[in-house]
Amino acid sequence: MALLKCEFTSEILSISTSMTVILPQERAAGHGRKGHPVLYLLHGYMDDHTTWTRLTSLERYVENMGLAVIMPQVGHSYYTDMDKGGKYWTFLTEELPHVVHSMFPLSDKQEDNFVAGLSMGGYGALKWALRFPNKFAQAASMSGALDVASFTKRVSGDRNEEFKWIFGEQDIQGTENDLLWLLKKHQQSGSKIPLIYQSCGTEDFLYEDNIRFKDLCQKAGYPLKTEFDSGDHNWLYWDRKIKDVLNWLPLKSE
Repeated sequence: MALLKCEFTSEILSISTSMTVILPQERAAGHGRKGHPVLYLLHGYMDDHTTWTRLTSLERYVENMGLAVIMPQVGHSYYTDMDKGGKYWTFLTEELPHVVHSMFPLSDKQEDNFVAGLSMGGYGALKWALRFPNKFAQAASMSGALDVASFTKRVSGDRNEEFKWIFGEQDIQGTENDLLWLLKKHQQSGSKIPLIYQSCGTEDFLYEDNIRFKDLCQKAGYPLKTEFDSGDHNWLYWDRKIKDVLNWLPLKSE
């Protein structure tokens, strides 16, 4: 297993950017698996591409899974083409997969592709899975900001102004940045979505938003694994839950 820190140029963002990658190493005899399964693991609002490996035991957890983990850097973008800022949604969903597949031996099969994230990253992960349901087999959110339309109306001050830079002046509700609207859209069309894992601590300030998402999934009849247990919006909780997410993925230890 290799831990790589990659600096590369993004044509979409017009900047040099970074990602952290965990990559399985080929066996010495040359029998290593080609086309590794891949987990896109997204960071939260206060984090960057290094935080998952600095504040959890992620590297140790994936050691024998044969799984590549891609952790990109997106700043405060909410994984969105910002109204006044970079086109981070286009970067994430179009440019990043092309870049990593050009660099590393990753599988492009849906059954080998997964996405997960915490807080802002949980929102980004489920938005990616719901807007491109044929891309991933499974998607996971830990303490996700899953009702952004409601959340942006509850904040004030500098945070409210920042959301305007991200999403613009329009109401998020009923748009493709609204996860609850995306769920209803899939329900109405009868389309399938990836399997979803959702966890949130009962002491978390996003707990009620997560309950709304869970209730809507269950009403629509979508398969959903939920874990709502004691915990807050912190790394003690996320270190525990990323291990649960990895165990939930349909992978066998090598």
